[in-house]
Amino acid sequence: MKIFKLSLLLLTVALCFASCGKKATSATTGWNLNDPKWGGFDATGIPEQGTAPGLVFIEGGSFVMGNVADDSRYQWNNVPHTVTVSSFYIDETEVSNQAYQEFVYWMQRAYGEEYPEKVRAIYPDTAAWRDKLAWRESFVDYYFQSPAYAEYPVVGVSWEQAQAFCTWRTDRVNEKVLVDKGIIMLEQEDLGTGAFQTDVYLAGQYQGENKNQLRDLNPSNGGEPRNVRKTDGILYPYYRLPTEAEWEFAALGMIGNTYDERVTEHKIYPWAGSSLRSANKKYYGQFLANFTRTRGDAMGVAGNLNDGWDYTCPVKWYFPNDYGLYNMAGNVSEWCMDVYRKDANPVGGTELDPFRGNIYKTPKLDEDGVVLVGDDGMITYEEVGFESNRRNYRQANNVNYLDGDRASNLDNWMEQEMDEEEGMEYEPEEEEDGDSEFNNPEDEWTNNMYRRKGNKQNPVTSMVNNKVRVVKGGSWRDRAYWLQAGTRRYYDQDKSTSWIGFRCAMDRLGSRTK
Repeated sequence: MKIFKLSLLLLTVALCFASCGKKATSATTGWNLNDPKWGGFDATGIPEQGTAPGLVFIEGGSFVMGNVADDSRYQWNNVPHTVTVSSFYIDETEVSNQAYQEFVYWMQRAYGEEYPEKVRAIYPDTAAWRDKLAWRESFVDYYFQSPAYAEYPVVGVSWEQAQAFCTWRTDRVNEKVLVDKGIIMLEQEDLGTGAFQTDVYLAGQYQGENKNQLRDLNPSNGGEPRNVRKTDGILYPYYRLPTEAEWEFAALGMIGNTYDERVTEHKIYPWAGSSLRSANKKYYGQFLANFTRTRGDAMGVAGNLNDGWDYTCPVKWYFPNDYGLYNMAGNVSEWCMDVYRKDANPVGGTELDPFRGNIYKTPKLDEDGVVLVGDDGMITYEEVGFESNRRNYRQANNVNYLDGDRASNLDNWMEQEMDEEEGMEYEPEEEEDGDSEFNNPEDEWTNNMYRRKGNKQNPVTSMVNNKVRVVKGGSWRDRAYWLQAGTRRYYDQDKSTSWIGFRCAMDRLGSRTK
C-alpha cells in the first residue's frame, strides 16, 4: 500500500511538471495561446472582476419598480411595473465631505495653477445652505471644510459635478492598480495635462513614466513592451452614477425578503414593514432614518431626541439595509443618472436595465485616425453620426425616445418619421425670422410637450426639459413620504442644494453572482 501511494504521488508530481511546461492551447484552432511562435494571441484567463474600493456587490434580479404605497401627491409618475436589473456595484455610503475634499485637493494640485477654472467648476456651492428665513451661516463657512463634518455627506454638488467626481475616482483607482502591479510609476509632480487618465491610457496617449510594462506577444512587434488593455482584465470599469432602476433596487434590498424566488413582502422602505421605527427588542422604537417628522420637528425633544439629527448625519449611521447599504432613506436625497420624465415606464420601453438619457459618443480622431487629446490632457468626445442602416438606433441623442414628445405635434412626428425612413436626419423647419422653431433642436420635442407659452414679460419656461435628472430618496428636510424607495423627483443637472448628495455605482462584468 505504501509503495502504491508513493507511486501515485510521483505520478502526480510528474504530471504536474509536464502540465506546467505545456502551453495552453485554443479549443477553436488547437494553436498555442500566449506563444509568439504561434501568433501570440494573448489569453489572460483572469476569471472574475474584483470589487473596487468603497463598493458593495448587488446581485440583480426582477422586482416591481414604482410607488406601491398611496401616491399622496397624485403625481402618478412611478406606476408599479416589473423590470429586471442586472447585477452591479454601488457605494456602501453616500460620498462624504472627506472623499470630495480629496477630489478638490487633487484637482487643485494638478490643475490649480494652469487651469484654475477646472477647480472652480467642481467646488461645492457652500452657499446652498442659505435660507432667507433661517440662520445657517455656520454651515456655509464650515460644513465642507471642518473635520467635524468629514464623514457627513457632501452637498451643494450638482449632477455634473458628481459626474466629474466619478471620472476622477475611476482614474485614481485604476492608476493605483497599475502602480501596485509595477506597470507605471506613481507621478507626484508635473501633473495637470500629464496626469493619469484611464481613457487616455487605453487610447495609448499616456505620457507618464512606465515601469514594467506587459510583454507584447505579437511577433510582428518584436516582443516590445505594451500598455495594459481592456482584454487583460486588470483595469476596473468606470465609476458612474446609478440608474434610477439600480438605485431603487439597491434601496429595497430584496435579498432580505425572498424565499425560493418568491417575494414575501414588497418593501416600502429599505427595511421591512411600514413603520419608521425599529422593531428590534434591543433598539425598539428608535427611528431608522434621518428625516423631518412633522412641521417644526426635525429631531425631537431635548433629552429624548427621535432620529437624533436636525440636518445631515454621518454617512454610516442607522442600520444598513440587507445589502449592507447605509442611508438609502433619509439624510440626503441622491442623484441618479437618468433624465427625468413623468412616465418612468413608457409603452415599448425596455424591461431589462431601463434607463433614459443615452447620448452615444465617440472620441475625436485626427486625420490619421489617432485619438485627439486636448491641451488640458483630456480626450474630446463627439456624438456619433446619424446611421440610417442601423435597427437598434440611428442617432446619437436618444433622450426623447418614446416619451410622448413627438406625439404632441402630429405634423412634426410624421415629418420626422418620413425623414428617418428615407435615411435622412430630421431638420426642424425654419421660421420667418430665420430662427429654428425651438432654441435648442435637441430639446425640440420636449419643449413642445412641456413648455408654457409666454410673452416678453413672462418668457417660455418649463421645469421639465432634457437637463433635469432624477433624484431618489428622502432627505433630512423631508417628511416620511419621500423615504419610500418608489418616490421620485427631479432637479436641474447644473444646480445644487443642501439636501442632494450622491453615491457612485459600477457595472458588473461577467457572471451575475459572486
